[in-house]
Parts: sequence; structure tokens; C-alpha cells
Amino acid sequence: MTTIDTRIAHYFDRAADPDLEAYFAQFADDAVVEDEGRLHHGIDAVRAWRTSVPDVTYRVLTIEPDGDGHRALAEIAGDFPGSPVTLAFGFVLTGDRIQELTIRPVDD
Repeated sequence: MTTIDTRIAHYFDRAADPDLEAYFAQFADDAVVEDEGRLHHGIDAVRAWRTSVPDVTYRVLTIEPDGDGHRALAEIAGDFPGSPVTLAFGFVLTGDRIQELTIRPVDD
């Protein structure tokens, strides 16, 4: 795994950890997250978004370069309709922080 692949794999480890402070520390202060078609601008909005989503497990299927960032496919399982589902996670990193994260169905 490359350094970037490792950082993205750590994203999924931290996303599943009940202690969310390490998860939030991965994001730039002005990060943007898109999930379910909604944009969340800035770390405070990212915190509000993440604390409102249900607990899930992640199984990373692939991580590959994608334009200026990286794309990971991951199977998500939890207590929600349609579980499990495979989603595409788009990452744009600035230094060691996530600047942009998009979470979309694989078809998008």
C-alpha cells in the first residue's frame, strides 16, 4: 500500500471507531463532505453530519487514484434499509488532511 492508500484505509478504521476524535482529526478545518446529496462545509458541519449517521461497518474493496484524488469502494453494513451496500468514497487530500470527501452510490 502507498502512503495515501494507508491514510485512506485509516479513514475507514477511524470511521468505525466509537471514539470519533481521531476521525475528526483527519479533516482540514475547511473540509467539505458530500453525503446523500448534501454538502457539509467546515469541521463543525462535518462533526454534526458524522454524529447523525448510524453506526456501520466498512469493508474496503479497492483504493485507486482518481483525478486529483483517490476513490475507494467500500461495502457498508449496518442497521439501515438495503444493508449491505457498496459505496464510492472520493478523497481529495491536502497534506495529511482530508480536504474533500464525497460519498455516493457506485452508479454515480
